[in-house]
Amino acid sequence: MVLEELSRAERMRLMKFVCSFAWADLEVQDEERAFVAKLVDRLGLNAGERKQVRKWLEVPPRPEEVDPSRIPRQHRELFLKTVHAVVAADQMLAPDEREMLDLFEQLLQ
Repeated sequence: MVLEELSRAERMRLMKFVCSFAWADLEVQDEERAFVAKLVDRLGLNAGERKQVRKWLEVPPRPEEVDPSRIPRQHRELFLKTVHAVVAADQMLAPDEREMLDLFEQLLQ
């Protein structure tokens, strides 16, 4: 599965997870914002979708909105790879980020 094969709803679900991981250390770094902006462009999100993503970068999605069990099995590897990339965007892996990534990976298995 590649990003471009995701439906609109799946793209927004991915972006919700990406934004929640950008908040893992309680602060969205400039590099993470740049990663999100590039991903938004690559996914071809429309104006309304882009506005929603900007909101998630200002206030993270609620935990109940990012339930890993709701990610379709065929998308799990792609989601995991993408959230790893956003967390790595600032070249630092805070303990909170590492813990969140480990938990996410466990929940996807």
